[in-house]
Amino acid sequence: MPSISMFYGILVFLCFGNDDDHHAPHIHARYQNDKVSVAIEGGEVLAGSFPEAKLRMLRVWMDIHREELLADWELAKAGDTPFRIRPLE
Repeated sequence: MPSISMFYGILVFLCFGNDDDHHAPHIHARYQNDKVSVAIEGGEVLAGSFPEAKLRMLRVWMDIHREELLADWELAKAGDTPFRIRPLE
């Protein structure tokens, strides 16, 4: 699962598989021992949990970079390496 960004201790990953868990565009994120999967469109938590403040930061970053995230999702779906995305500054 390639890392596409890192900011404020949050690592953001993008992956794609052929199983049912990967049918909707989403990202995976880690912060310390917490892991979460979040839909790119809408920002809903699909699985896992995250500290609320870090989840808010992640969602702000996703809003800013939604088009890039969707483009990276298409690359990953096609089997290509996604591009890195600027961190939240």
